[in-house]
Amino acid sequence: QVQPVESGGGLVQAGGSLRLSCSTTGGTFSRWAMGWFRQAPGKKRTFIATISRRGEFTDYADSVKGRFTISRDNDKNTMYLQMNSLKPEDTAVYYCAARRNYCLGDGCAYEYWGQGTQVTVSS
Repeated sequence: QVQPVESGGGLVQAGGSLRLSCSTTGGTFSRWAMGWFRQAPGKKRTFIATISRRGEFTDYADSVKGRFTISRDNDKNTMYLQMNSLKPEDTAVYYCAARRNYCLGDGCAYEYWGQGTQVTVSS
């Protein structure tokens, strides 16, 4: 079992950058594939990016490819989401989640979820 905790959200202007972090407690971080998701007001939660347990494989939603970068540091039990060229439509609550095995794209069930961190991009 692992408990993810997000941090790093905030308010940023369009075109700016932000880096989110996801730390975990209660388990061996390197045994878990991790993912980032987001939920905008009035919309369902959607997949953003995922990374394999050792970080050698990554996958992204088309909407963030080329702008967002997922990474992890297993020594620090932390995953990151570097977000560049932010747009107002990136405004959402961002969640990190853990699952046993790496799974491409959307439609993969994650076992443990954080509480989310708000990202607001002003125009």
